[in-house]
Formats: sequence, structure tokens, C-alpha cells
Amino acid sequence: MVAEVKAGKGRKSGSGGATGGADFDFEQGRARVFVGDCRAALKRVPEVQAGTVDLVFADPPFNWNRAYDRWNSTAEKQHDAAVVKKAAKNYDTWDDGLPREDYLDFTYAWLKACADGLRPGGQFWVNIPDDTAAEIVVYCKNELKLPMLNWCVWHYRFGQNRTGGFINSKVHALRFVKPGGQITWNARPILEPSDRATTYFDPRTMSKRDGMPAGFRVPMDVWYGPYFGRVQGNNKERRPGHDNQLPEAYLERVILSCSNEGDVVLDPFVGSGTTGTVALQYKRRFVGCEYSLANARSAWERMTNLGMVSPGKALGQSSAIAKARSASEKAKKRTRVNKPTDDAIA
Repeated sequence: MVAEVKAGKGRKSGSGGATGGADFDFEQGRARVFVGDCRAALKRVPEVQAGTVDLVFADPPFNWNRAYDRWNSTAEKQHDAAVVKKAAKNYDTWDDGLPREDYLDFTYAWLKACADGLRPGGQFWVNIPDDTAAEIVVYCKNELKLPMLNWCVWHYRFGQNRTGGFINSKVHALRFVKPGGQITWNARPILEPSDRATTYFDPRTMSKRDGMPAGFRVPMDVWYGPYFGRVQGNNKERRPGHDNQLPEAYLERVILSCSNEGDVVLDPFVGSGTTGTVALQYKRRFVGCEYSLANARSAWERMTNLGMVSPGKALGQSSAIAKARSASEKAKKRTRVNKPTDDAIA
């Protein structure tokens, strides 16, 4: 059963759509979701206004004409993009085909609102494809004065087929920090066996002095491997009715490494609820914004009633892409930190 919905006081959110602009807030324990356009909804989040958010993770609309709101306003059945657009006044529908200039204005507005809400030392992750990655990096570094800590890439093996160019198989995971405070970095929860241990059986990995456990390393900045694939229709994590969804493993890595228990994690685009689900699993406080009331209801059920499908299963997994080299059992035993990976990871 979906957790209780706490309605707002009737103030206007500016989102339009089926809600008629009224606020519908979901609140229970360590979780809150504000329904409406995040540019307006973020102004109602106390932690944002106080500048005390510890971690922001944003997976915004890509402006690819996707049907992010396939549910109708009562969440009773799905509708394809054509039906939703034809009856836009009856649905909480985001226009994912904005003119480029309008999309960039939208992007810069929510980036600034989120950055303003961070505490000094707070971190800001943005999940974005090639189209807008460069603009976001330039804006965050030059206009918002946020230093970049990492430019990671989420790589998947199931991309949209193309014949006139290379198949897209990645999305950028951009990590920024707000200057002036302590940066949270927890390496140990996300460590993985190194290739030196699992593939090359190099005994030097067992005596290294970098502060990490013998045979383990911090993940590289290209993310792939078990549990990191795109969430397809037959995946147990898949939420029905949602057009796009990130894997739990992705958010697990971000949240465990860049926040602590009790920290405030903000997602301005709740979508299917992956960020909130993982944040609550690991005892963080979560606050989010979602344009679609129907999507917010579905995400709320996932966050507060269903939880993660595979908590912890992606942790400690080798991401080696080469087959293990031939070696004696004695050599393998010397570097065994986990079960060695003998098969290539597709």
C-alpha cells in the first residue's frame, strides 16, 4: 500500500498539468517528495533554502522527445507519447522537445538552484548524455564556480541500434563540489578487486601501501560490469510505466562514496525513484522534486514500500574485461581477494 500522501497548502507550484498547479507533497520519515517543476519546487525545500544539502544527484530530461510521463494522472494505465501529447491538458506531461535555447535556459536554472542549496563541501552529480555535457561543465565551472572532481562515464552494452554512425553506449556522470567545506569521500564501501589480483595475479597488489586493502582498488572512471547495465523490461528493477531508469548499482556507488548516514540527498528529477530508494536503503535523508504526480506516486511506493531489489550485490565485484591469464594455482592463491574472474565481462 502506498504511503500516506501529505497534501500541501494549495500554493501554486507553477507546473501546470493535471494538478492544476496545486502542491502535492509526499512525506514520511526520512523522505519527502515535492511535486511540480523543480525550478519552483526547490524554493519550497527548507534544506535548499538554508544551503544545507550534502549531496545532489540529477538525472534531468535529455530533451530527446521521450515520453517521461506515460501514466495518466490517476496512474491506472499507461499511454503512449502521442496520446499524452494530444491530451496534454489532462496529464502531468513534460515537454521533452523544447527549442535548444529554452532547454539550456531550463538547464542553467535548475543547476543554479541545486548548487545554491548545497552546503560548502557538498557534492553535485549530473547524469547527462553527449548533447549537453560540455555546456553543463562550462556553466558549472565558469558561472557557478564549482570545481570538477571527476568526469566519469557510465558505459552499457545495450545501446540503440544505428547504421549511419557509431552506436551510443554511454552517459556522462559529472561530479562537482561546492568550495569551502569538508568533502565527503568514502572509498572503502565501493572498492573492487583490482585487475592485478583477478587477471594478472601480480603479487605486488598484496603489499601495496596506498591505504586500501590488499588486492582492491577504487573503481575507475568508466563504470560498467555486473549490475551496471541499462534497466530493460525484463530486469527485476524495472518499474512499470517509466520510460527511463538508472540501475541501483550506479546510485549505490555515488551515495555510498559521497555521503554519510543521516546526510541530506537531493534529486530534482525523481523519475522512477532510484535515488531515493538507494538513499533510504543506506539511511540517508532524501528530498526530491518530480514534475509528474503520477510518476511521483509510483516512485514513492518504490521508495517507501518496495525498496532496493539487489542491495549490495554490485559491491566488491571485479570489473575486469580481459580473461584471466594462465597461472599456477600457487600464483592464484597468492593474490586471491575474492573469487578470481575467469570470464570476460560483456
